[in-house]
Amino acid sequence: MAKKTLFSSKIGLIAATVGSAIGLGNVWRFPAEVQANGGAAFLIIYALCVLILGIPVMISEFAIGRAGRSDAVGVFCNIGARKGWRTVGAWGILASYLILCFYMVVAGWTFEYLWQSATGELYQPVSEAAAGLSSQFSAKMDSMTAHSLNPLINTYVMIALNIAILMAGVQKGIERISSIMMPVLFLILIVFIGVSLSLPKASEGLAFFLNPDFSKITPAVVVNALGQAFFSLSLGMGILITYSSYFPKETRLMRTAVTVSVLDMVVAVMMGLIIFPAVTTFGLTGESLQGATLVFVTLPEVFSQMPATQLWSVLFFLLLTLAALTSTISIAEVSVAFICDRFNTPRWKSCLIVLLPLFVLSAVCALSFGPLEHITIAGLNIFEFLDTVATNIMLPVCSIGLCVYIGWYAPKGLLHDQLTNGGTLRTSLYRPTLFIIRYVAPLLIAVVLASYFL
Repeated sequence: MAKKTLFSSKIGLIAATVGSAIGLGNVWRFPAEVQANGGAAFLIIYALCVLILGIPVMISEFAIGRAGRSDAVGVFCNIGARKGWRTVGAWGILASYLILCFYMVVAGWTFEYLWQSATGELYQPVSEAAAGLSSQFSAKMDSMTAHSLNPLINTYVMIALNIAILMAGVQKGIERISSIMMPVLFLILIVFIGVSLSLPKASEGLAFFLNPDFSKITPAVVVNALGQAFFSLSLGMGILITYSSYFPKETRLMRTAVTVSVLDMVVAVMMGLIIFPAVTTFGLTGESLQGATLVFVTLPEVFSQMPATQLWSVLFFLLLTLAALTSTISIAEVSVAFICDRFNTPRWKSCLIVLLPLFVLSAVCALSFGPLEHITIAGLNIFEFLDTVATNIMLPVCSIGLCVYIGWYAPKGLLHDQLTNGGTLRTSLYRPTLFIIRYVAPLLIAVVLASYFL
């Protein structure tokens, strides 16, 4: 087997792995889930899910990735798994590629809003018929997503950026760009927290976000918190298996999993510290905190009422674009690594094989809000259908399969060997981790999956 390219530094390794997890799920999905599920009560359950379940499942992905030193399918081959188990890796690769098709469109939207923020066009009236700021920004968003040209151009820009970065390789592309973008992302978050906490009604927003009302905790809240934890950590889509195959042999998997999970959770909490004081100050609640409405309608409305509107808007959509870019890079790398390793294809050619079809596939997703909106599957347009199938169904199934394999069918001692780096490290957490992987995580993930159909 050809020598595997590895991450060259601990900082680069952490930056790349954290960047693979931090994305739009932290920026808009987390605040929306907090608002819909009782505020601080949800936050506490979410944190417990990350620490108790997310970290062990992440460790299982790290263990099989570094042990197998290959793509999400190849790792099973290299550690001697029976052919049927390779389906788990293939399922994750397929899910990640379906996600990439529509995620690239959202990344294009963020780039469009960054551009419009820089030019000031975002804050120009879009329609005399639209009364009020919210209506103006809603009309602008509808116009942007339904426009047949702009979404395509910006999606193509993000695809081109992904091609350039991924062609540069693991060290000079993924690791280098992540080492630059992640510190910038955290710096922008810190600046926004300072601004948000200085707003007049910041204390009211913080009270909702940080003061728990345990009467709000219900089985549905627990299920939603678990789903958010797995979604935000990028579990079940082959990313962490692929990235861990680039980990040096001395990397401490337990420490890395804790670091990545905690940093991912910190970013989500930082977004809460930004969002809730801001929307409370300007009286924006309910539907204004949901999904794309929060990012593309509510926050521009907040910025328009603040001094230095254009500055804050540019900084926020730069933050969003960086998060989208690190996410798309990591999602695309799953398929790139698969083509490289399974078919012994040069990296540059693998990048083109994976990413060039997106110029068509992502275009179809982009146009599903415009010229192709009449094409629906189960009542959903193409974009929404791919999102639902890949995120809500395929990722949980893949996570269950991985936990069952690592917990029951992996070569004896594989998990222990990876956690202790071949016996050179001591750990008292091996047995609790194995117990969670074997029994707790599969059961709770299955509950989350079943709740979607009930």
